[in-house]
Amino acid sequence: MKFLEIKLPYPAIHCAVSAGLLATCLLILAVVILPDHREPPLPPVATDDGHGGGNLSCNIFQGEWVPDPGTPRYTTEICPVIHGHYDCARYGRPDLGFVRWRWRPAGCELPRLDAARFLRAARGRSMAFVGDSLARNQMHSLVCLLARAERPSPWTNATRHAYRFGRHGFTVASFWSPFLVRAVEADPDGPKGSGASLWNLHLDEPDAGWAARAGEFDYVVVSAGSWFFRPSVFHERGRLVGCNGCLAPNVTDLTLRYPLRKAFRTALRAAAVAGLPGRGARTVSRTVVVRTLSPSHYENGTWNEDGDCARTRPLARGGWEMNAVEKEMYAIQAEEFAAAGREGKDARMLLLDATEAMALRPDAHPSKYRLWQPDRFNVSRDCLHWCLPGAMDACNDMLIHMLLH
Repeated sequence: MKFLEIKLPYPAIHCAVSAGLLATCLLILAVVILPDHREPPLPPVATDDGHGGGNLSCNIFQGEWVPDPGTPRYTTEICPVIHGHYDCARYGRPDLGFVRWRWRPAGCELPRLDAARFLRAARGRSMAFVGDSLARNQMHSLVCLLARAERPSPWTNATRHAYRFGRHGFTVASFWSPFLVRAVEADPDGPKGSGASLWNLHLDEPDAGWAARAGEFDYVVVSAGSWFFRPSVFHERGRLVGCNGCLAPNVTDLTLRYPLRKAFRTALRAAAVAGLPGRGARTVSRTVVVRTLSPSHYENGTWNEDGDCARTRPLARGGWEMNAVEKEMYAIQAEEFAAAGREGKDARMLLLDATEAMALRPDAHPSKYRLWQPDRFNVSRDCLHWCLPGAMDACNDMLIHMLLH
């Protein structure tokens, strides 16, 4: 029998094997000796540090915007999914200064999302954004950031907008649900006949459009807020319990605070238990993320009365004061997040507290530089959504940093 000698990468160590066993020997050596360069799998979630930001060295949600003179993080050539509502450069914005800033937390650095690393770590997983058009704004931002590593494919139907990164088996979807709970338009003209629709909100019933599918996703990011300003009537257990701005006789006006709290409570419970045994498709624990509100920046008027957002630079820390209602909405979101974390162990909970960072970016909205669709979005100046690329990308830097750490 013929033997071959193999010299191992250590002094004075040899082994003699038959030619038939050579392949097996080499395979063992590769596993034992050679370094493994594969990306470690994405952990289920980071542990909470008291700020909702995961096991981090500092609070990544407090800091300042600092100059970043590099090129934009992506363009329409890299990312074909940028919606016209957010594509400020395409629709004539004369400056690109709004893309040349990065968020720097006080006391540490926030790494920018590494698309290739994240897609390797998140192989075979999925993420859903649930909420209003700002949730979709964030989803498009994430898709564009990841498009630097792999071009996504649309995977959309009537109930969701989704993109698939096929080589990595990763899916990102958004579900339109501006109230998070079951909502039925009762009067398109609204109580004042102004076109502000009146809605019936069933505050103890999650919107089935997303809740029935949440069990399919490993990560569910929940955000909502601006639609609660609309006139609405509230129902619980099939009974009328009050309203907000409905102007109906003998119906108590509970303001928007009541439905916001109840809707977040219902939605977080539904997101946490979706897919558990007896409730849906999946049996694994998921991560539920609450993204706090980002304030609008209308100045010199309101959204429907000549208000605009014409600034060209971020503000210094503390440079924008939210109004009293926005402060209450932010507090309600944070409180319901904390309550959901205390009440159940069905899901891991994370708070993406982006409010301070986004409050300092009045320069980063589309204003008039966007696709104009008056039949669908009859506002001449948009100071609520965010240009892409731009400030919303920092929210996803925060999100992915939380998940990877």
